[in-house]
Amino acid sequence: MARFSYITSKDQVPAKDHAIFDSIVASRGAVQGPFTMFLHSPDIAGRVAHLGAYVRFEGSLDMRVRVLAAMVVAREYEAMYVWGAQSGGARRLGVPDSTITAIRENHSRGIPADDAQIVDFTRALLRRHRIDDAMASAMRARFGDDEFIQLTGAIGYYAMLSMTVNACELEPAEGAEVLKV
Repeated sequence: MARFSYITSKDQVPAKDHAIFDSIVASRGAVQGPFTMFLHSPDIAGRVAHLGAYVRFEGSLDMRVRVLAAMVVAREYEAMYVWGAQSGGARRLGVPDSTITAIRENHSRGIPADDAQIVDFTRALLRRHRIDDAMASAMRARFGDDEFIQLTGAIGYYAMLSMTVNACELEPAEGAEVLKV
């Protein structure tokens, strides 16, 4: 059970913050998931939503790459909600079950080379807090500078979501795949 009440309707936030609530609904269709917790601090919720809209919907980084990075972050942080939200999307994007299983089980066996590059990059940033020159060169060659930074920003965004859902004990959505840790 979540540590905070779920904020899902505009009347649960002060009138001065209704525009923030409305902007979240406008960009996502509803207030759900981490935003039900973020709205306990409406200014944070609005700023996170703005960044998230870019990371999730507006950036040029391939959606499959974003989802792979998000899944690795969810696994590294043991973020049940984020894992559940991303694993279904990964399957819809054609990510092989072998890749999803490898991420879930915290190994790299069976991950195609292009996917493994994203998994390794994300794990390196989260585990060692940096990457080596060879990895940086390979990622810049593959993505260019803009998408290299977009990927790094996406990893940071999903880390922030993961920390928040963990601190608030937000459970996976009904029917979502559960990450067993």
